[in-house]
Amino acid sequence: MAKDKKLVEAITSMDVDFAQWYTDVVKKAGLTDYSSVRGCMVIKPAGYAIWENIQKELDRRFKETGVENVYMPMFIPESLLNVEKDHVEGFAPEVAWVTHGGLNPLQERLCVRPTSETLFCDFYKNDIQSYRDLPKVYNQWCSVVRWEKETRPFLRSREFLWQEGHTAHATAEEAEARTVQMLNLYADFCEEVLAMPVIRGQKTEKEKFAGAEATYTIEALMHDGKALQSGTSHNFGDGFAKAFGIQYTDKENKLQYVHQTSWGMTTRLIGAIIMVHGDDSGLVLPPHIAPTQVMVIPIQQRKEGVLEKAHEIQERLGKVCRAKLDDSDKSPGWKFSEQEMRGIPIRVELGPKDIENNQCVLVRRDTREKTVVSLDEVESVVPELLETIQKDMFERAKAHRDAHISDAHNYDEFCDAIENKPGFIRAMWCGDRACEDKIKEETGATSRCMPFNDQEHISDVCACCGKPAKKLVYWGKAY
Repeated sequence: MAKDKKLVEAITSMDVDFAQWYTDVVKKAGLTDYSSVRGCMVIKPAGYAIWENIQKELDRRFKETGVENVYMPMFIPESLLNVEKDHVEGFAPEVAWVTHGGLNPLQERLCVRPTSETLFCDFYKNDIQSYRDLPKVYNQWCSVVRWEKETRPFLRSREFLWQEGHTAHATAEEAEARTVQMLNLYADFCEEVLAMPVIRGQKTEKEKFAGAEATYTIEALMHDGKALQSGTSHNFGDGFAKAFGIQYTDKENKLQYVHQTSWGMTTRLIGAIIMVHGDDSGLVLPPHIAPTQVMVIPIQQRKEGVLEKAHEIQERLGKVCRAKLDDSDKSPGWKFSEQEMRGIPIRVELGPKDIENNQCVLVRRDTREKTVVSLDEVESVVPELLETIQKDMFERAKAHRDAHISDAHNYDEFCDAIENKPGFIRAMWCGDRACEDKIKEETGATSRCMPFNDQEHISDVCACCGKPAKKLVYWGKAY
């Protein structure tokens, strides 16, 4: 049994060292591996399967709103990147440059895309001529490169996978409606599929996307009390359109500038899943996103009829959920540990005595609760249990988040909360950039968002400077 337990013991307790716990889980659960390319990661099958499920579900939801997928080049000419001043300044420190083609220096440097606004704009200026060409509601699934100084698997790497939507509309109202629509789509996806509660709100001027008029965000709280920006939606107004000359002829035959949006989610969502739901035994995957929802583990599988019955149960369950059978020659204890490490929501234990009694044992990964179920009912019980687990995981995550939100009415209370109460801090803000800068410099906290659904007036004054304030802001330390 000592060998069976070793797998889980190899994980550092999250209460001892959360960063090391995270790294241990990512490695031991077989999600990623190191690459010889510094700052980049190899996403292994177990990790990529989660991304595939994220991609599949998001893509379905996108298309229900009229989104079409396209693909843009990986490279951006330097002259094109420089067209929009604020945009290029925002990304300049993170840009990777291509300077040679083969052995020959390039006449113009090419940027490896950190994001694709300029490419879409360059395309739209030629593709859009009339109001009949609008709206353009495009998305691409691709990788981008940002030369990060510090990296951590899924959370921050120099190359990462994502989707980026880029739309063009006839009016400001249409653009705003699409911006809000996509943010709500992201929020619903996180809560319904990832079992991860989020705060919906607007970024401050300081924190908004470079070149945007407004940036809307969803913010999630990790187990250690740090925030994670989990998706963003940007309203560009007509700023990019004016910079790139993207005009259309309206119904009165007058030239107008289009109004644009952009929105994206990345593989950092996998990091979020780990840090919201994981425990000291490894991953805990919400059933809706888990590549394998049920693992059938035969007990004493060499005994006559056990393996055959286990195969039968796996095949039956495979018609109602994503089920696999572990028929390897490892011990049941080892298999249990591996199933827990990988975060598979339900384990089905089936041995000779169970078969005699026409039953099996269902074990929940999230609570480790065991239930004895008749083999005749397993196809109906397991899907119901998966839905129960999904719901319970969301409620636990929400309870944890809500328990880690504190209010600060002045700067002393703010500093105390940052130091002693990990989580979100609600505090009034005067709107002055200087207060934001001071808070970040002195406490390490940043403004996460001005929430849409929570503008409770908890004080009349800014928690930093004491001047009159009308905006409630969620603050916190973030990844």
